[in-house]
Amino acid sequence: MSANNLKFIFFGTPDVASKTLGILKDRGYIPELLITSPDSPSGRGLVMTETPVAIWAKENNIKCLKPEKIDEEFISKLSTFNFQLSVVVAYGKILPEALIKTPRLGTINIHYSLLPKYRGASPLEATLLNGDEETGISIQQMEYKLDSGPILKEEKLEVGINDTKEELRDRLIDLGANSLCDILPLIIKKGIVPKIQDESMATFCKKIKKEYGEIDISGNAIENWNKYRAYHGWPGTFFFTKKGERLMRIKIAEAKYENNSFIIKRVIPEGKKEMSYEEFLRWN
Repeated sequence: MSANNLKFIFFGTPDVASKTLGILKDRGYIPELLITSPDSPSGRGLVMTETPVAIWAKENNIKCLKPEKIDEEFISKLSTFNFQLSVVVAYGKILPEALIKTPRLGTINIHYSLLPKYRGASPLEATLLNGDEETGISIQQMEYKLDSGPILKEEKLEVGINDTKEELRDRLIDLGANSLCDILPLIIKKGIVPKIQDESMATFCKKIKKEYGEIDISGNAIENWNKYRAYHGWPGTFFFTKKGERLMRIKIAEAKYENNSFIIKRVIPEGKKEMSYEEFLRWN
């Protein structure tokens, strides 16, 4: 078997995964089958919406399955597909051990940290929250225990003080997808000696919740800046202030870090249009 006729299945859900698929396709690697999360309600109208991976599948005429759960019946269904490898990128569900071990070449995952650091759901946010100056990607041979598998390839990346989550994510997606393509021929030949993770060095990060974006605008400037760039986009950062007797939520639309100060430039008061921070202070 050569890299060009590798048959693999891809598990993924958000745009991180669909962008990875785009790079894989450009490099000549197209999955036999895509597995993604079911459609879900989105927006104010709660319209049932397909995942970015499901949309990519339609655009590229690739079969896509959206299982509610990964059970024995679904695993049995997958066994009817002739594939040698599974690739997982931000799928969002824990895969059973039986499924991980089903393909002959196993299941591999692109993780956006230098494992064993930041195992878990939010490695990008953790990197920025902690003000790290370096991060990277780890391509791991998956095991059932969370992000604990042997490392097949690791690539480092510098983190700038002004990098937001979106900017850092795009660079990591590119690095991770291309690194995977680089080693797929070696994976096929079993020409990589996996590096076992040091369990004593493992750290973990949890799933982000909307309320984590609250900041104390009079608090530590660099901590506020790190939170702003870690939660940029979603969930965003915000603070509360009193408008008369009412406690109002104020979303920070734009900020910067300058001269060791966290400077708010634009805000969106609850129920109002975006405005400059100076205008908000006059209004409030």
